[in-house]
This record gives sequence, C-alpha cells and structure tokens, in this order.
Amino acid sequence: MNNIFQTLVYQREKKKDTVLATIIWDDGSAPRGKGSQMLVGAEGLLAGTIGGGAVELKSIRLSQELLTSGGSGFVREFKLSRDGELGMACGGDVTVLFSPARLDDTRWDETAAEVLRRVRQRTPGWLVLPLDGGAPRVTEQPETDENSFSVELPVGERALILGAGHIARALVPLLRTVGFRPVVLDDRPGFATAENFPQADDTICAAFTPLEDSVTLTPEDYVVIMTNGHEHDFQCEVQVLRRETAYVGVIGSRKKTAYVNQRLREAGIPEEKIAFVHTPIGTAIKAVTPEEIAVSIAGEMICVRATRREAAGEVHHGCPMH
Repeated sequence: MNNIFQTLVYQREKKKDTVLATIIWDDGSAPRGKGSQMLVGAEGLLAGTIGGGAVELKSIRLSQELLTSGGSGFVREFKLSRDGELGMACGGDVTVLFSPARLDDTRWDETAAEVLRRVRQRTPGWLVLPLDGGAPRVTEQPETDENSFSVELPVGERALILGAGHIARALVPLLRTVGFRPVVLDDRPGFATAENFPQADDTICAAFTPLEDSVTLTPEDYVVIMTNGHEHDFQCEVQVLRRETAYVGVIGSRKKTAYVNQRLREAGIPEEKIAFVHTPIGTAIKAVTPEEIAVSIAGEMICVRATRREAAGEVHHGCPMH
C-alpha cells in the first residue's frame, strides 16, 4: 500500500488521473485475497498487484476504460473457473472495486498524505473505501456498514532481532521487503549501528539482560535470537519465553537445542513454551550461507504470520502456491 500511494501522489503531481483497484471479496482459490490492491493509469499498471494473470489484465483494461469514459467507480465480480469469462482454473471467485482517483477530487490528496504518514510512523489505522467508487478516507477503526470496505494499513509486525551479526545483516533488508519492521539489539557498539542496518526501524546498543530496559515485548512481536554467544542466547530465550509473543526463533544445532531446552526446564519455563520455539530456526532448505539462512528464517516467519492471520479470519491463502 505504501508504494501504491507514493505512486498515486507522484501521478497526481504529474496531473494524471488513476484508478485504485481493490479486491473486496474472495472465495475459494484465488491468486490474491481481499485487501489486495493495484494502481492503474492510462498507460497501464503503475503499482501493486491483485494477483496477475487474467483477472489483473481484465481489471487493468476496465480501469483504463474508466479513465477514458470519466465515469463513476464500480464493483465487478470475476469467476475463476474454466467455463468463466476469464478461462482460469483456480476454482475461486473475486470481487474487485474500481475507485477512480481524479485530480479534481482533493480528498484523494488528503487520504494519500494520511496513509503515507501513518505507514511511515507505524500508526495503526484503516483505509475505508466507499463501494460507489468514491474517494477513500482513513479511520481509527474499520467501518462495518454494507456501503464500504475497510483495509487495515500495513504498519507491519515488529521483528526484534537479538544479535547484530552477519546473518542479521542479511535478514533485516529481507524482512523489510516482506512487511516486517526490523529492530536490532546487540551489546557490541561496533555491530549495533544504524550504518550497519539502514533498513531497520531502530538499532539498539544495549545489554541483553535485562531486555526490558531496552524494549517492551508485545504479543504481536516476532523475536529472532542469534547473539554472539550461547549464554547470551539462553538468557534472551528465558526472558522472551516469560512474555507472550507471536514467534520465537533461535539459531543453533539440534545438540545445542537439546542442551538449552534442559536448562529452560531447570529455569522453570513450561514445556508448552519450550515447544513454541522454532529451533533450529528457519525452514529446512539446507541453507549454508548467511543469505540462505536469512531466506530460511524469513520464510518461516512469513508462514507463521500467514497462519496467524488465517486463524484470525483476516485472509486465506489459495493458489498460486497451495
């Protein structure tokens, strides 16, 4: 969404109308779910995606026709079946809202500025889109009436990375590209620097114990533990497991994991909390280099985040992957 609204602002500075296309309903297998968006100009796709393929191509054409006709926004349903108009075999359905962002409607300027401000400052909020295709607005809470559709602003989940070594340096920019907000903490002044982690929301040079002196953990946080020593790892793990978080991953071998788990039991950490930890961290892709390990960690975090979102009823995942 950030890129979409940055592009929208740029297009308006160039005195060009655009159309914001948003999936407002999906069922079954679909390339992307509700809340997915793209911005279309007279020349075609400008930013974002609603899944590619025939749905996106048809939606781009409809957006271009809307820009040419000067008409009002509208809602369009697409059936993703072999006998449907698009000839797709996904097996699901999507409904797309087309909202024209015309230059003479200054509400788009106000909304774009507010969206970008909130995303930049990580301030929660909702983009409310009228189903008649009118200009959207930003609100503190979603609106549930039948005349609008609400999209949560992508302020991102915080990823607290304990340890600023070579894997962290590969992981931070990768997490940033997939919507996490990386925060790095290390007790070594030469490692925990903004220069080493320009994509991080924050870089903190502080002792690992006590963590609460530097950061406040929340149930929505994703925590990656990979300090410069096994004892630091253990001390961080004990502290983190005494709080509620969305994810905990700890780097290390299976032998180290067995040893640490016994120490965690001796420290009074319940078995269900120990089982909650992803260790050895990452998906099993035979990763070796720091960059490969970063990919495996990011993949695991993406999976956990998607599972949590599904459990909360926020989104479902159909094709193209599963």
